[in-house]
Amino acid sequence: MTEKTDLLGIFGYPIRHTLSPVMHRAAFRALDIPCHYIPFEVHPEKLKDAVSGMVALNMKGVNVTRPHKETVIPYLYRLTKEAQKIGAVNTIEVVKGQPVGHNTDGAGFLQSLVDERIDPSGMRVILLGAGGAARAVAVSLLTRKVSEMIIMARSSKRGTMLANDLALCKSKTKIRLHTFDPKKQFSDEATLLINTTPLGMKTGDPLPYSPLLLRPTWVVADLIYSPHKTALLLAAEKRGLKIVPGIGMLLHQGAISFEIWTKQKAPIDVMRDVLQKTLDNRSGDRRL
Repeated sequence: MTEKTDLLGIFGYPIRHTLSPVMHRAAFRALDIPCHYIPFEVHPEKLKDAVSGMVALNMKGVNVTRPHKETVIPYLYRLTKEAQKIGAVNTIEVVKGQPVGHNTDGAGFLQSLVDERIDPSGMRVILLGAGGAARAVAVSLLTRKVSEMIIMARSSKRGTMLANDLALCKSKTKIRLHTFDPKKQFSDEATLLINTTPLGMKTGDPLPYSPLLLRPTWVVADLIYSPHKTALLLAAEKRGLKIVPGIGMLLHQGAISFEIWTKQKAPIDVMRDVLQKTLDNRSGDRRL
């Protein structure tokens, strides 16, 4: 007899940048769990077919990345309460032949702040972007009682939708919406600036926010994990600000997904080490 091998993966478009496979494969090896984890490049028009195929192939589940975190919802059997509140899904678990949507992004981001010894309570948040990851981060930060949430979205429609949805959370946090403006100036109060846009993934991308406007009391976070330190983070670090690279959120959201699928404790140290080594190798390749 051969031991059953389960199949997992990640849906995205494009998908070549993802580090989820190396992280999860290392975790499966460390715990001797017979699983394969495969990246699937899924065109938006084929997303419904991909979800159906996942169920038909008896897969345990998948991660979901841009641009599918919100558009995948109509093809799922149900959502967890957290995913419903956020309005986006980054993890699908197949339960008794039905796809169930979870969201581990928000919890992953909060844990990345804990790792850096940052308490966002009482801080103002400037959120750059209004996509699925931005939604998860924003909803989670409301539970930490941030004083104000300022949304700066490139799409006014998406920004308005996010602001309206956050208002329904019945939080005491003040919600404000601004036009996306990299040169928008704010006061010096303690602020957590978070880039959730893809600006910074590619060499030559414009900065999502002007470093000249960063204040000494601010913390700057970027959800992008490759490169490890984006141009925005490097500029903030040069000015002496505390920074939070995206690798922390990637690690912790992935660990929670791992535990949802396997019902086992994720080997965090193993996952962190392989992510860091892979990012270091990528950085070395850029210098060649």
